[in-house]
Amino acid sequence: MTKKQSSVYSKDVILVMAASFFFMFGTMFVNPLINGYARSLGASSAFAGLIVGIMSIAAMFLRPIAGNLTDYLSKYRLSFIGGLLIVLGILGYVLTPNSQLLLLFRLINGSGYVLCTVCMTTWLAFLVPREHVGEALGFYGLMNALAMALAPAIAINVYHQIGYRKAIMIALAASILMVLVIQFVSDHALPAKRTNKMRLRELKIISPKALPVAILTALFAIPYFTTQADIVTYTEEAHRGVAVGDYFLLYAIVLLLIRTGLKRLFDTVRFGIWFWISLLSTGFYITMLAIMKNNWQMFLAAAGMAVGYGLIYSVLQSTALLLTPINEQGLASSTFYLGLDIGMALGPMIGGESAALLPINDFYWVDLAIIPLALVVYLIWHKSLNDAINQH
Repeated sequence: MTKKQSSVYSKDVILVMAASFFFMFGTMFVNPLINGYARSLGASSAFAGLIVGIMSIAAMFLRPIAGNLTDYLSKYRLSFIGGLLIVLGILGYVLTPNSQLLLLFRLINGSGYVLCTVCMTTWLAFLVPREHVGEALGFYGLMNALAMALAPAIAINVYHQIGYRKAIMIALAASILMVLVIQFVSDHALPAKRTNKMRLRELKIISPKALPVAILTALFAIPYFTTQADIVTYTEEAHRGVAVGDYFLLYAIVLLLIRTGLKRLFDTVRFGIWFWISLLSTGFYITMLAIMKNNWQMFLAAAGMAVGYGLIYSVLQSTALLLTPINEQGLASSTFYLGLDIGMALGPMIGGESAALLPINDFYWVDLAIIPLALVVYLIWHKSLNDAINQH
């Protein structure tokens, strides 16, 4: 194990952040295209839906495996394997002759995505001093958020011009860049050696200390992923005259300003302060989405989401790592992402049921239910969550 760099933004840290942007961009670029692409290959609506959702479902089962592997193998090796799986999966999208193989390549892509999300978060936390984990993960989360905002917008505009297969080759290029970039990271983050007996005894599915973080992550993620999946349909059916295509771009811009301006505070301000700010902002942006009728109200909703979800995302991620022993950072990361997977799956499901059972104008009010639920979770575990910042 090599000595950590004293600088928060060393060459290795910057390279890992860049690699995280590329692999996230590649995966998120494909997401808005995969349903239509599957149908163009002859898939039924139901089978196309399975192809879209299989990655999130598989991720829930693969997270604990990825977390344990991350604590036993070098972060470079697992990131390299994950990157190759993403490249293979996306290359398969380009070459596949039918939707049945598309399902297989979606699973391969998803396996690589799980490995990279868990491993690269842990790798970054390994590379910076523990007292600066919050600041570093704030920028790491920003790279992910920018990729998640830019990739779908570019994909939707580009595929109309050049078709599905050629558009997906852009995602392939980004994924190849990720694999190339990590070759230049000097510190491969080798774990401490353990005996086989210790490995068997220490094998865990989740990190108990990070469990409240996973629950809160799922709750805050539900309205975010409901919005990601349904905001276009919602604004059309509710006849809201807004430029909805700019929503996530506005979200990314505000998030960039927030994380840049507050970067020094992530390692000094207790969890509770961030929680209350984000909880109130979540209630605000859900309300604005429910009542918005013009672009100004849409901008307020996007800004509120940047504070309500984008801010707490990084805080929860760093808190999971700080609450967990240094030799279980991979498990802590996988526990955090398990909460994200649950929120990613439940958000569109709840949105679908709300759209089917309620008038469209009542669609967003359902998401306000997460406010009291998150409050209960915080009140139960507030002491350990607030003490995490002292465990550098």
